[in-house]
Amino acid sequence: MAMADHGFQIVGLGEILWDLFPSGRQLGGAPANFAYITTLLGNRGIVASRVGTDDLGQAAIGQLARMGVSTTSVQSDTLHPTGTVRVQVDRSGQPCFQIKEGVAWDFLEWTLEWKQLAGEVDAVCFGSLAQRCPTTSSTIRSFLRATRPNTVRIFDVNLRQRFFTRGVLEDSMGLADIVKLNHEELPRIMTLLELANGDEATCARRLVARYNLKMACVTRGPSGSVLVTGDQRIEEHAGYRVKIADTVGSGDAFTAALVHEYLRGSSLEQMNKTANRVGAWVASQVGAMPVPPDGGLWEAASEIA
Repeated sequence: MAMADHGFQIVGLGEILWDLFPSGRQLGGAPANFAYITTLLGNRGIVASRVGTDDLGQAAIGQLARMGVSTTSVQSDTLHPTGTVRVQVDRSGQPCFQIKEGVAWDFLEWTLEWKQLAGEVDAVCFGSLAQRCPTTSSTIRSFLRATRPNTVRIFDVNLRQRFFTRGVLEDSMGLADIVKLNHEELPRIMTLLELANGDEATCARRLVARYNLKMACVTRGPSGSVLVTGDQRIEEHAGYRVKIADTVGSGDAFTAALVHEYLRGSSLEQMNKTANRVGAWVASQVGAMPVPPDGGLWEAASEIA
């Protein structure tokens, strides 16, 4: 893995929150995780979200800034608290979430500043969880529609509790260029969208065809991933074996690396290889935003084999 030739301006759009583990709190939220790894990969990662004016909100902004992630597009909410999630991790490293409702990121505001940002970015990644509230859902869609024609829009499906509907999934896929989801979410989505089921590659091909996607990606946990392009090319990767600390944020890291390589025009093989390596490295660490060793993320991920 080589260092990036040049950086891109990439936005993680949606929730920012504190994961409350039994051992303590850790900053998270898929868009924030995504923007952090994007930054480590050599791009300008930007979080477009909303926090309260409480201590947790100030702590979130401070931590992201120290990590090099742009917080200029994090809105401040005087009425609603910063988001929190209670997380329990089982013996295999799989997390279970209890997500607080009525928090700041449920009320993302469509502003002139965000409209300007949307017209400047190279890529934007958004999910389904943040769209549980009509206010934020409307803002996310406005942001996506304000991007340039060549901006890459990534829908990273994130089925949590009851916070998704068929309408949100369909509208999001219709606005996306790339859709990424995991092997557990895939059959639920195929059923919800009334599409015929099958293996991961077959289902991905059906999603690509139905929603005119440039790419669909299905991750398989430790068993790798499959990519399917708009012209129906298929690339599979078996994944990398690591000792799992916890899997929180590993999927977001995978997405960040996939988008990084996609923007550079890398081959499908390289996209899959880099994304699996980066995702595996995060899974081998505690928390969704681990600090890489002195050699940086590229060196740490390169050691995954």
